[in-house]
Amino acid sequence: MNNKIYKIVTVVLVAGVMHSCFVAKDYKRPEVKTDNLYRTEQTLTDSTSLGNLSWDKLFTDPILQGHIKKGLQNNLDIRIAMQTINAANANMKQGSAGYFPTLNLGADWTHQILSRNSQFGRLLQDRTVDQYQLTGNLSWEADIWGKIRSNKRAANASYLQTIAAQQAVQTQLVSNIASTYFQLMALDAQLKVVDSTLVNRNQSIETIKALKDAGNVNEVGVKQTEAQLYATQIIKEDLKNNIVILENTMSILLGEAPRKIERGTFENQKVTADINLGIPAMALSKRPDVLAAEYNLISNFEMTNVAKSSFYPSLKVTATGGLQSIDLKEWFSANSLFANIVTGLTQPVFNQRQIRTRYEVAKANQEKAYLQFEQSLLTAGKEVSDALQQYTNETTKLSIRTQQVDALKKAADYSDELLTYGLVNYLEVLTAKDQALNTELNLIDNQYKQYNAVIMLYKALGGGW
Repeated sequence: MNNKIYKIVTVVLVAGVMHSCFVAKDYKRPEVKTDNLYRTEQTLTDSTSLGNLSWDKLFTDPILQGHIKKGLQNNLDIRIAMQTINAANANMKQGSAGYFPTLNLGADWTHQILSRNSQFGRLLQDRTVDQYQLTGNLSWEADIWGKIRSNKRAANASYLQTIAAQQAVQTQLVSNIASTYFQLMALDAQLKVVDSTLVNRNQSIETIKALKDAGNVNEVGVKQTEAQLYATQIIKEDLKNNIVILENTMSILLGEAPRKIERGTFENQKVTADINLGIPAMALSKRPDVLAAEYNLISNFEMTNVAKSSFYPSLKVTATGGLQSIDLKEWFSANSLFANIVTGLTQPVFNQRQIRTRYEVAKANQEKAYLQFEQSLLTAGKEVSDALQQYTNETTKLSIRTQQVDALKKAADYSDELLTYGLVNYLEVLTAKDQALNTELNLIDNQYKQYNAVIMLYKALGGGW
C-alpha cells in the first residue's frame, strides 16, 4: 500500500513541476481611449451623470411610472431575457462543478454460452456462464494548468453577460415606453390644435360666402376656403390614425393586447433633469451593452486559456470497484469485492491538428470580442453625442419656433380683418392660415423631440435599469 501511495505522489509531483511551464493567465482589462468619446464643448470633470438617475426620478408623471412598472413586469422581451439568464445560471453552476469527480454506479448481469469448439468450451461440460456485477466508477482530473478554473470563469462571465443583456433590454424598454408616452401626448396636443382650427375654418367659410354675396370675392375664393377646410380634416384623420397605431405599439410594450392607453396632457409635462454627461469612462461603465461586450471578452479570454492548456499533459485518476460473482448467492460476500485505480499523465502528440486549431480559433474569437468591446464604446459615445446635439438643436429651435408661431397667428388674424375691408386677397389669407397651423403643429413636435432627446441621452448614458 505504501508503494502505491508513493507512485501516486510521484506522478503528482511530476505534474507539479510541469505546472511551472504554464499557468492560466489572469484577465486584465484592456486599455481603451475614453477621453474623447463625447463630441461636446463641455469640460467633462464631474463624476455624476444623468445615467445615474433612477427612472422614477426622471419621469415624475405617475401615469407614466405606472406604465413603466407594468412593462417591466409583463413585457415579453424582459421575460424572454430572464429565461436566458436562467439557462446561463445553469451553465455557470456546471462550470463551478468542474473541480468535483464524476461517479457512476451500475449493475449488470452477463449470461454467456460458450461454443463447443471454442478454447474453453471443449474443456467444460457446462458451457453456460452467468456473471453478476455491481460497479462504481470514479474519475477525477487535476486542474494542473488552470483549465477547470478558466472554464469556471468563462461560464461566470457568460452568466454576467446575459444579466447585462437583460439590463440592456430593460433600458431599451424604459426609454421606448417613455418616448411612446410623450409622443401620444404630443399627438393629442396636435389634435386639439387641429380641432380648434377646424372651428375657425368653418367660420372662415361663412365669412367668405358673405363676402361673395357682397361682391368682394368670387366663387373660386369660396371653393379654395372649403378645400382648406377639407385639408385640415385630413390632417385630423391622420392624427387620429397615428394615435391608434401608437397606442397599439404601447400596448405591446406593456405586454398586453392593443387597447386605449391612459395618459396625461402634453402641456403639463416636465422632464426636469440636469443634462450632465459625467466622465466618459465612468458614465459608460453603466451602459449594459458595454458591460455585456466586456463580459464576452472575458469569456473568450478564459476559453483561450482552456484551449492553450490542451497542449499540456492531463493528470487523471480513475478508480473502479464493486462486487463481481458468477454465483448469485455469493454476490454480496467479501470474496466478491474487486477494485482498481489508474493514475497517469496523458500528453497529446498527434491529434490531426485539433488542439492547435481550437487554440487558433479561440485566439481569433478573443480578438473579435476585443474589437466588439471597443466598437461598443465608440457606439456609446456616438449615441451620447447624437442625443446631446439633438437636445441642443431642438431647444434652440423651440425658442425660435415660439416666436414664429406668435407672428404667424397674428398675421392670420390680421389677414381676416384686412380681407373684410378688401385690402388683401383670399389667397394671402389662406396662405397665412396654413402657415400658422403648420407652425403650431411643428412647435408641438419640437417640444416632443426635445423631451425625446433627454430620454435618448438618458438611455445612451446607461440609465433605466
